[in-house]
Amino acid sequence: MSRRILVLFCLLITVLLITGSVHAQQPKKVSRIGYLSNTDPAGESTRSEAIRVALRDLGYVEGQNIAIEYRYTEGKRDRAP
Repeated sequence: MSRRILVLFCLLITVLLITGSVHAQQPKKVSRIGYLSNTDPAGESTRSEAIRVALRDLGYVEGQNIAIEYRYTEGKRDRAP
């Protein structure tokens, strides 16, 4: 009987050691890019789309591993800062 208890105790210790070393997955890092243009959003659609395509070719997908924040001054210099 004592041998059975010793084997069960060793199994319990082994299971505790294995499960204790498991760590939670870290959340993916999402890079952030700022896009500043001196025109309005309608006039920049082709340029911003080209940037998204180039980033996608490098493995960055907006909403998954990269976030792009768009800002437009619409020709008003005081809005740039």
